[in-house]
Amino acid sequence: MSAAPPNILFITSDQQHWRTLGHLNPELQTPNLDRLALAGASFRRAYTVNPTCTPTRASWITGLYPSQHGAYALGTKLPENVPTIGAILSRHGYRTALIGKAHFQPTVSSAQYPSLEAYPKLHDLDFWEKFHGPFYGFEHVELARGHTDEFLVGQHYALWMQAKGYKNWRNYFLPTPPERRDPQGKDLPDSNRKPLAPGEGRWDIPEEIHYNTWIAERTNALLAEYRRRGDHFFLWASFFDPHPQYMVPDPYAGMYDPEKVTVPEYRPGEFDDKPPYFRLALQPNPDFKEFAEPEGNCIHGAGSHLCRREVKARNIATMYGMVTMLDKYIGKILEQLHELGLAGNTLVCFTSDHGDFWGQHGLIGKAIHHYEDLLRVPLIVRLSGRIPQGKVSDALQSTLDLPQTFLSLAGVPPPRTMAGVDQKEVWLGKRAAARDHVIVENQHQPTTMHLRTFIDRRYKVTVHYNRPYGELYDLEADPGEYTNLWDHPESRELKRELLMKFLHAEMAKAPLPMPRIAGA
Repeated sequence: MSAAPPNILFITSDQQHWRTLGHLNPELQTPNLDRLALAGASFRRAYTVNPTCTPTRASWITGLYPSQHGAYALGTKLPENVPTIGAILSRHGYRTALIGKAHFQPTVSSAQYPSLEAYPKLHDLDFWEKFHGPFYGFEHVELARGHTDEFLVGQHYALWMQAKGYKNWRNYFLPTPPERRDPQGKDLPDSNRKPLAPGEGRWDIPEEIHYNTWIAERTNALLAEYRRRGDHFFLWASFFDPHPQYMVPDPYAGMYDPEKVTVPEYRPGEFDDKPPYFRLALQPNPDFKEFAEPEGNCIHGAGSHLCRREVKARNIATMYGMVTMLDKYIGKILEQLHELGLAGNTLVCFTSDHGDFWGQHGLIGKAIHHYEDLLRVPLIVRLSGRIPQGKVSDALQSTLDLPQTFLSLAGVPPPRTMAGVDQKEVWLGKRAAARDHVIVENQHQPTTMHLRTFIDRRYKVTVHYNRPYGELYDLEADPGEYTNLWDHPESRELKRELLMKFLHAEMAKAPLPMPRIAGA
């Protein structure tokens, strides 16, 4: 007798370095994620499909590369007509919901490109009180935008804070800039809050109304509802941390001593063989104007990365506190799953949309330097009795593969329109690997900042569109990616072979919606 299709609990963080887990880094504590890893499988070579939020999150629900689903960069939107895993699972009897961060649409709306995640709609609480979906295939959503005390906050999270009795919740968030105010004067009450100084990470928001609390509470309420009704479910708990600005309430703000954290540093000369714009990161006022173009916008990471060591140390200590707090609330969800008797037949998957820099290579922010720190992500999966306990794998994984693998484990044939790889047999321990390479896209600007990376078991090559420079690393001999082999004469044949593999991989990644069923 075949096993019943599992429920799917998808838990994600935002901008989390793959090594910020207690079982990989003894400097911080993540007891709940550590237990999840012991009870399931963890993959040490999991890669994002794009090092920014919108493109990756759209890939998570479509199984398509950003160049295929349309949300190719921050500031774009996922077209509503692209098929999603939520819609597919709904047709197969699953209840589907998303709690937390979506970021499928930009914060600016226009007649041609309307966005629900834009101003002034974000602050129209009358609208959000009535709207809970459908949204990109999810029948039920409860949403928020922004990180820590950003002014973007509103939507369902604001309604929840109000329901908790915090009528003054706006005081914990920055005021709305004049250019973002509602021209009809329907703004939320404003605040007189000032930004924290660099390196100051203590957020005065009560833990009771922190968004981690909201996400866990609302996720657990839906789990209880699904259990009561006997529903199969696909439930996504989408957390915001540890995305900068690094801020967290007490006791987490003082949990880690800045004097005891490891502070990565730039190695003198390491940018000498890198693309020229890498060296701009070391200037106090770098000029990136050559990357501006009419249909582009701001470039994340295109600025000065200079930062005093003591500020970096405080930021790291705060970020560790954010991760530990995040872990606590993930633990509350996992505990609820167990108490409801749902853990035995629920696939739990934890990952992040991309990595982070907090001093590695002298960098302090995403998204235009394709080091492993940015491209690799944590990936832990658990399904009792099916996924081997405590398994640690270095099989290549792309988070592009998640929707296809979820569907396969649910017994739902993945549609031919998806471009990823079914990792089911790898997760179940029946196959060593399903991939021999991954591709990371990054069309941060339409043409001027457009790069793609090909990674196989040993090598990594990055091509920059319309630029003579590139990057080539031997990850086995040079895991720190300090030596760029792109222009080394002795690596000429290796580069040729890798570029040919890259070209073949690009040619192969387009989904084929149907087979050839006739000669003509």
